[in-house]
Amino acid sequence: MNKQTATKNLDSLITKVEAARLRVSEHHIVKIVGVSKYSTAQDVKTLYEAGQRAFGENKVQDLKQKSEELEEFPIEWHFIGTLQKNKINNLIDLNPTLVQSLDSLDLAIELNKKLESKNKKLSCLLQINSAYEDSKSGVYPEVAVKTYKDILEKCPNIVLKGVMSIGAHVEDENIIKESFKTTKKIFDELAPFNPQYCSMGMSSDFELAIECGSNLIRVGSSLFKK
Repeated sequence: MNKQTATKNLDSLITKVEAARLRVSEHHIVKIVGVSKYSTAQDVKTLYEAGQRAFGENKVQDLKQKSEELEEFPIEWHFIGTLQKNKINNLIDLNPTLVQSLDSLDLAIELNKKLESKNKKLSCLLQINSAYEDSKSGVYPEVAVKTYKDILEKCPNIVLKGVMSIGAHVEDENIIKESFKTTKKIFDELAPFNPQYCSMGMSSDFELAIECGSNLIRVGSSLFKK
């Protein structure tokens, strides 16, 4: 991907994000994370130079490889994939800015243990399976608030910064919208704990997600198209 294409992709995405954001409120700020899992470190570098600052990876080894290749750039790395327990130590050593896929209390307790032993803290989002889909990770909506509180109480080395969910994998926009609204309602219920991020929306549905209250989107194909 050349600089011209990267700039064009980023400008086009920002224009759409701005329009969706303003339909909510002029005060509504949306953060864009570029999902680089199918792209090269060179593509990430090109987009960084075009102005994109945050990137997300699904696999710990890919995050390690790209962050090492691009270590001279102050990139904000997010981990957005399913975290396997045997990869926790490797992930902690990479110091990601945010882990968006904390999908159970069990995983949080294991992560906290490893963080304590390394005397580190890590910012995370609780993943919610708001679409009730077997193919997705995350806690179900009815236990999300309790799980969030349990992690705050039992895992002092995890800094919870909000929630994340993936929209329903269907054609019907109303069903997708409902799954986003469910997550936003939980985010609002967590207000006493000052959550920062309600992470919802990908290339196919980010405008809808923003209109439902998302303030962080994870976009791959829209940014990285050649």
